[in-house]
Amino acid sequence: MGLSGRKEKILQAVVDSYINSCEPISSSEIKEHHLPALSSATIRNELAALEEMGYLVQPHTSAGRIPTAEAYRLYVERLMPKRKLTRAELKTVKRYFNRKITELDDILKSTAKVISEITNLTSVAYAQDISDATIQNVKIVKVTETTALVIIVTSLGILKDATVSVDAGVSEDYFATAAQFMTGVFSGHTISDVLKPNAMIKKVRKEYEQVFKTVLKILRSYSHEEMISDIVLEGSAKILEQPEYANLQKAKAMLELLDAKEELVPVLKNNDDMNLSIKIGRDNEIREGMPECAIVTASYSVNGVNIGQAGVIGPIRMDYPKVISVLDYIGKTINLLPEHAGEYPDADGAEEERAAEEMNENKE
Repeated sequence: MGLSGRKEKILQAVVDSYINSCEPISSSEIKEHHLPALSSATIRNELAALEEMGYLVQPHTSAGRIPTAEAYRLYVERLMPKRKLTRAELKTVKRYFNRKITELDDILKSTAKVISEITNLTSVAYAQDISDATIQNVKIVKVTETTALVIIVTSLGILKDATVSVDAGVSEDYFATAAQFMTGVFSGHTISDVLKPNAMIKKVRKEYEQVFKTVLKILRSYSHEEMISDIVLEGSAKILEQPEYANLQKAKAMLELLDAKEELVPVLKNNDDMNLSIKIGRDNEIREGMPECAIVTASYSVNGVNIGQAGVIGPIRMDYPKVISVLDYIGKTINLLPEHAGEYPDADGAEEERAAEEMNENKE
């Protein structure tokens, strides 16, 4: 059964109000703050109808209504207003990405931190299987007399660097020659190719064996099995700031979920090739045994290659318009990395509008 336009407006008012206050909303509050043109009797009748349809519940007989998980699903599908990021929120994103970030680990950590800071929710970032990334070159930089830094550059940018021990007194030419040799060995191969035993190992000269093992160690850390333990969580304690988790049992269930990070992998993996995933509710809606919560994640790409997902975990009463706007803008920002660090996408015209506002303010 479809909802009339009037029912949709009333339901939207209830959800918006509950997101902001976490308090049941009454018919008089809806009339006063949202729909003054409707009579209280009409609003009461529509609230009762929405309750019968499963979109609202009344915690107590004399209390107002609160939305159900079904109401939130309808809200994000059809009723949710678009929201632009504020000037302060845009500055926060720029603060995290206003440098040349080329390592995948840094991208995911920065993404999780900025999402948590802006939304004030627990954030999570999960690396996609990137074993198809192509190795472009290997760089070796001398650090001390007995250590050097090995850097691997792939089609996604730099993976990560690691130190390697070398004999004292080796010449500067050694590092340049070793890097050139390793680039010749690995260049053009994907990470998955390199991790398979093959004739590549036979190409390695004895004196470069330690460097070769270090390169393999870095690449192996990006195999899918190894990366499962590298889920990034930020702001776990923010769960406790939400009124829904004032109940000790509910808070304990959520903290246990966050602590067992590997259990989040099937929830975070997006198998539908969707840029945005919104999962609301509990049990089979997300996965069996999940505490009541909502998980909103977005897929992020660098150079057109999906590097993973990031988003928020929190109560089903979350500010979906804000969360989705944050995830969308950060996704556009990440897609400019690493070649275009320092450049930022337009947040749906927000920058131009604010620039115009500032000009008008200056004229006045």
